[in-house]
This record gives sequence, structure tokens and C-alpha cells, in this order.
Amino acid sequence: MHPMIKKVLVSEEQIVQRCKELGKQIDEEYKDNECPILLVALLKGSVPFMAELMKRITIDVQIDFMDVSSYDGTESIGDIKINKDLDGSCKGIDIILVEDIVDTGRTIHTVKEMLLNKKANSVKIIALLDKPSRRVVDISADYVGFEIENEFVVGFGLDYDQNYRNLPYVGVLKEECYK
Repeated sequence: MHPMIKKVLVSEEQIVQRCKELGKQIDEEYKDNECPILLVALLKGSVPFMAELMKRITIDVQIDFMDVSSYDGTESIGDIKINKDLDGSCKGIDIILVEDIVDTGRTIHTVKEMLLNKKANSVKIIALLDKPSRRVVDISADYVGFEIENEFVVGFGLDYDQNYRNLPYVGVLKEECYK
């Protein structure tokens, strides 16, 4: 375990197992789609989750990325900035937004509304982690890996100041790192 991690919250093995379960659920729900679904990863944190998840989905999928920011240090500032939009049109496409964590809900709510305004057929949300105690916007993920308490977590894509993303698990960061 990394010396700056207080405890491992979700192990790599738990993440892999949950991705298998979520992949089967997505396969079942979209098995009759005529067109591939589009997995849209919100950069940078959701990339490891999407990479693990898409290996577990057997139906046809396409992938794309959006770069959206709303954090300053450890706090969501509420101002959503789109740094990179989708490469193509999403008109008529079923989209699953892949998020590392749904915290306040501001970011994912804004992105979902934006894609629906661009005439996506549907937009669902899959999150590795859900932290409902911090929610300030009325939104919930359609698929959730793990619900967690209000602790500052890093690893498996989640970061603090661009560090710790490469940890193969989700861990609670020691407070002295960010206080």
C-alpha cells in the first residue's frame, strides 16, 4: 500500500468483479440495439474504469472522451468547463457516460443535459464510485460500482493534484496530504 494511503477502500479484485457484473447488465439492457452504444469517458479519472469495464461488455460499443473540469484542489467549484468535446455527433446515439465518481453531481448533470440537447437518443450514467452524501444536484447514476462515504479517495484514476491515479485500487488519502 502507498505510504500516503490511510486505507484501501475498494480493492483491484473488487473493481474487476464489479466491472464484470456491470458489463453483463449493460449487455442485457442493450442487446437489442441496432447500433453500437457510445461509451464516453470523462477525462482523466474515468479512463482506468472505462478500460476495465469495456473489456467486460460483449455487445458492440464505440468510445469517445470528454475533458470536463469542475474541481480546484479537493473542492468542486460548481463552474463546469468543457475542455474537449466529443469528436463526432451524438445525434440518435445511446450514450453511457463513464465517470470515476459522482460527488456533487454538478459535472455529470451538466454533461448529460448537454448531450441530450445535442439530440442523443439516451444518456445513462455509470460511475465507479457514488458519494450521495455530497450531492447538491438531483441526479443519480444508472449503474454504480460502489457507494462510498464522504472521504477523499484516490486511485484507479482518481487523483489529488494529478497524483495517485495509477494506484490499482481506490484508497482513502491521508489528510496531511491535502490539509
